[in-house]
Amino acid sequence: MSHARSARNRPAQRSAPAPGRYPVRFGVAELLRDADAANAWMVSVDGVAQSYVDLDDPTNLEFDYVRRIGDVVDHLPPGPLDALHVGGAACTLPRYVAATRPGSRQHVFDADGELVELVRAQLGLKVPNLRVRVSDGRAGVASRRDASADLVIADAFESAKLAGGLATAEFTADVARVLRPAGTYLANITDGPGLPFARRFAATLAEVFPHALLLAEPAVLRGRRFGNLVFAASRTELPVTEVTARTASSPFPARCVSGDGLRELRGRATPIRDEAPAEAPAPPDDVLGLF
Repeated sequence: MSHARSARNRPAQRSAPAPGRYPVRFGVAELLRDADAANAWMVSVDGVAQSYVDLDDPTNLEFDYVRRIGDVVDHLPPGPLDALHVGGAACTLPRYVAATRPGSRQHVFDADGELVELVRAQLGLKVPNLRVRVSDGRAGVASRRDASADLVIADAFESAKLAGGLATAEFTADVARVLRPAGTYLANITDGPGLPFARRFAATLAEVFPHALLLAEPAVLRGRRFGNLVFAASRTELPVTEVTARTASSPFPARCVSGDGLRELRGRATPIRDEAPAEAPAPPDDVLGLF
């Protein structure tokens, strides 16, 4: 159930984060310090990694899939962004956008109010022009005005699975409504061998947006292992050449698939709809800690 309680004006950040386990709405969260960084923290829920935040350097994106999202953001037209985030956890990406694009205005919708309060108390949420609301993603997007955002990022998981209703054509159309004509939609999903869910997600995006690209590690694209896949979609041309070069030269390279390659990948897959939703896949037990 959604509720749009404002998460501003809460108690100030602690003098130092306290590692430990904390009950939250969707399980038990654990806050762990990175032994290799002076002030970097991992947040997980029920053993599933949710966020990595470097409080000294918000441009340090530890998770590979988050770095892929950052690669696309970096190659959007210059200047501040009006950004909407569906799923926030420790707000790694809002912190990144604020650091790399000063003056950006950002809203986060996250359904786990207890997790939001934990992050606020332990890691702080004093990010310029950031508002965080406790609400499920669909209700949050539905509340936004037409053509009010340059960027929408969907990265919301519950019990290691994509939050319900975020993969359908109806939700995707609402994202398109909120985006400005040149706006960009970024979504993180996960899938395994054969990529059945990713193929249908690609078909769903194609029904709404004329341009799209997909970023993933080669082993995930080949169906050799379960992993993250980052999609970008827009009504206008995406920076495919620049993103391809950036991701190919990464310490952990990813492939960029677009155009004919993406059409071939989705094949005859059909869009996901509210009346016949597709079950988002859960990762195998042996890789749970990676997501």
